[in-house]
Amino acid sequence: QVQLVESGGGLVQAGGSLRLSCVASGRTFSSYVMGWFRQAPGKEREFVAAITRSGASTDYADSVKGRFTISRDNAKNTVYLQMNSLKPEDTAVYYCNADPTHTIVQLTTTQGPYWGQGTQVTVSS
Repeated sequence: QVQLVESGGGLVQAGGSLRLSCVASGRTFSSYVMGWFRQAPGKEREFVAAITRSGASTDYADSVKGRFTISRDNAKNTVYLQMNSLKPEDTAVYYCNADPTHTIVQLTTTQGPYWGQGTQVTVSS
């Protein structure tokens, strides 16, 4: 089992940047595919980005490609989401997800069993 704690959310103007962090407990962080999801008010939770266990490969939702970058540091048990050129439609609660079994491609349509508490990102126009 793994526990996840996100941080780094906040209020930013359109065009600005934020970096989210998600720290995982335990010694097996490198055995999890990690993903970021988001949920806007009145909408379903949606996939944002995912990264393989080694960090060698990533996958992104079309809506964030070219603007967001997911990365991980297995020595620090941390996954990051660098968000640039933010838009008002990026406003949502962002959640970190840990998946011990699926691939990053599968994470676009499913989720792992472990979630953080979420961090609010608000982009003003």
